[in-house]
Amino acid sequence: MPLSERKQPDPLSKSQVKRDMLALQALGALLIELPEVQLRKLPLPDDLLKALLFTKTLKAHEAKRRQLQYIGKMMRSVDPLPIQAALKALKQDDKKIRALFLKAEAWRDQLLAEGDTGVQTFLEQFPAADRQLLRQLFRRAQQDRLKEKNTGAAKELFHYLHDLLRDHSLLADSQIDREHPTEDDS
Repeated sequence: MPLSERKQPDPLSKSQVKRDMLALQALGALLIELPEVQLRKLPLPDDLLKALLFTKTLKAHEAKRRQLQYIGKMMRSVDPLPIQAALKALKQDDKKIRALFLKAEAWRDQLLAEGDTGVQTFLEQFPAADRQLLRQLFRRAQQDRLKEKNTGAAKELFHYLHDLLRDHSLLADSQIDREHPTEDDS
């Protein structure tokens, strides 16, 4: 086959190179918005991590813009796939935490609205709950609501429910892991 007939891979156009560069810069902007604790969990090179942390200290808009461009330039030498996967995992964790929070809030509201039947329903679904403590927290929160006081009993009830639901969720996740081991576990 003559050279002229062979298909050469298409070189990237200038526009595509620019789109890729802007996508990396946008990923850098997402990273800047993360708290330092989460940034340190990501698979980032040290120099990129330092640049991201330094950006958080900048006050001037123009300085931040230049630093963001510099971060975009640094990102070109880094494989973005592991970073994107880690960001996705962080978002999943955030969604789980948010869902757990909303579930605990809903249970607290349901307990206070339904009274003893709500408490009984909760205890049927979560038999590991401390009956006496749950009823005690429930009664105090109910009395606060009737007296239109805020002694923090509803908040205590929420914290107890949240901790119980979190422990139940962790237990369920560990049972799923035991029933369906991944290839890494084998």
